[in-house]
Amino acid sequence: MVPQDPRTDVVRGILARLGKFAGLSADRLRHTEIDVESLLDLPVVARHAERSGVPREDAILPVLRDQARQLPPAELLIVDAILALGLLRDSTTTDIDPERLYAVVLGARREYLAEHWTALHAAIGAEPAIEAPTVKRLRTYSEHAALTALAAALSAEPRTPTHPPVPPSAASRGATVTVVGDAVIDHIYRVDTFPADQSPVAASFVGAPGGKGLNRAVAAAVLGLDVHLIAAIGRDADGARVLDLLTDSGVRTDLVRIRPDAPTLVTAVIMNPGGEVRLIGCHDPRVQLSEEDLRSPDIHAALADSAVVVLTFERSSIVEQVLALIRELPERPRVIVCPTPSMAVPQGLYLYLDVVDYLVGTTVELDALLPEVHTASSADTAIRLRGLGVSTVCAVDGFRCTVYSDDVDIVIDHFPRVLKASAGAAAAFAGALAYRVITTDGALTAADFEFATAAMVPTQKLVAFSDSLPRRAEIERIVALHAPEGGDTRNIGATGR
Repeated sequence: MVPQDPRTDVVRGILARLGKFAGLSADRLRHTEIDVESLLDLPVVARHAERSGVPREDAILPVLRDQARQLPPAELLIVDAILALGLLRDSTTTDIDPERLYAVVLGARREYLAEHWTALHAAIGAEPAIEAPTVKRLRTYSEHAALTALAAALSAEPRTPTHPPVPPSAASRGATVTVVGDAVIDHIYRVDTFPADQSPVAASFVGAPGGKGLNRAVAAAVLGLDVHLIAAIGRDADGARVLDLLTDSGVRTDLVRIRPDAPTLVTAVIMNPGGEVRLIGCHDPRVQLSEEDLRSPDIHAALADSAVVVLTFERSSIVEQVLALIRELPERPRVIVCPTPSMAVPQGLYLYLDVVDYLVGTTVELDALLPEVHTASSADTAIRLRGLGVSTVCAVDGFRCTVYSDDVDIVIDHFPRVLKASAGAAAAFAGALAYRVITTDGALTAADFEFATAAMVPTQKLVAFSDSLPRRAEIERIVALHAPEGGDTRNIGATGR
């Protein structure tokens, strides 16, 4: 039973009354005789309305849908039908009749829910945890319990992030970072050596939330930044683990799209004792960001309100759409692009590279952006990419960073290595770079890139990536501990634009 407080009870009562007849709609909220102020005044509603630039009445439905998606399957299905939220209206399952599930009469919706209990669970990829309720049980008990759970979620205060506060200089300028990328469950296999053909090896195994987008979002959040993640996950236990990790790390989850008819994606991460990895990614077109997602007002608002956008490579059309949206903003955020995983045909991005402030990748990843050209060196690659519009290129290999820009061209190569590689290093660099972009006035200097490079050092641990990401004090200690004497941070000369 969900513990109730007075606000939860009031909100549940409003929802119960709004569920009668045809269910909830923005138009009904404007014209109902029911006192809905307690619903409209909820902080979660006010925040959504402010971000999206819409009246509070228009924010209610998106907020209710997002909160309902976090409920257990039985409660999700009940509140969806009772309030006619339409979560399954676009379901591809042929066994579902949306016209009956969202009928204009509440009694008809109850009857359909009770009669098709198992099929509705199947449509969201779940097994019924309880037997199908009767219409009477729905009316007298189940609806009350489900609406109470929804009301409690709506009324809950945001969880306090565990990371340190943002410095005043960052807070005064706006410290919001929006990350676009994947969120998955990593199946991490630690092996003594990578397997050869027909030669199985023993391994230990652990599963943990990960993904190129999630790791970069967490890396920025633990440094004290206000972070949104735009990603897609499934409605399952793995998806719940992803949301829990994000929330515990202080990452906002309101832009994480939850797909009811598919599982959260899994990546197999095979890791040797030196920290090197081999990846096997699982792809499912049902669990990926869509062009429709990026047309939503809340995502537009998040991009417009961000100081920094960190973009990893989803599908090429998504990357291009995000950069096109940013290009049209009257005040652009600073853009950090991490070209991973490599695209088969990256040439479509050339039109948008002038939007990119920082292009951060390994030498291999940067070379892959120029598939038609053989470059003689990383400097040659950087010259060509900057010629296409990129402001600054950061080649990050191992725990070494080479920066090519108009303002500073340097090599940072004085931090100690204890492993050959680290899967979390790239995320730590991107998060720390976003932090310095926000907290530094003017163009970044060698000290800022040194800070970002130092952030990679603590990730030299054979653990889940999010467990190795450093806090600000730890990075600053490493910078001080390994300050170069006389110049291991080397100027490499101007590369030209």
